[in-house]
Amino acid sequence: QVQLVESGGGLVQAGGSLRLSCAASGRTFSSYGLGWFRQAPGQQREFVAAKSTSGLRSYYVDSVKGRFTISRDNAKNTVYLQMNSLKPEDTAVYYCAARTRGGDPYKLESYNYWGQGTQVTVSS
Repeated sequence: QVQLVESGGGLVQAGGSLRLSCAASGRTFSSYGLGWFRQAPGQQREFVAAKSTSGLRSYYVDSVKGRFTISRDNAKNTVYLQMNSLKPEDTAVYYCAARTRGGDPYKLESYNYWGQGTQVTVSS
């Protein structure tokens, strides 16, 4: 069983930055693939970024490339999402997710554990 707890959301002006954190339980954290998704009001949950199990590969949706960075610290069982140059369209609830088996890192159904979400609001 894996438990994920996000933190770091909040209200920020356009152009600002936030860093989201996701603390995970489990003795085999280093073997999980990790991802961030987001869901805006009235919208479907969408992929934002992911980190491979090895930590060597990162994946991003086109709309955040160059602005967001995903990283993981296996010693702290934590995955981060550094978000810079934020835009109003980045406003959403952000979810951390873990996949403990294989699968496409871009796809929601590949992830079998989810956090409760943290709200990010970007004002114009």
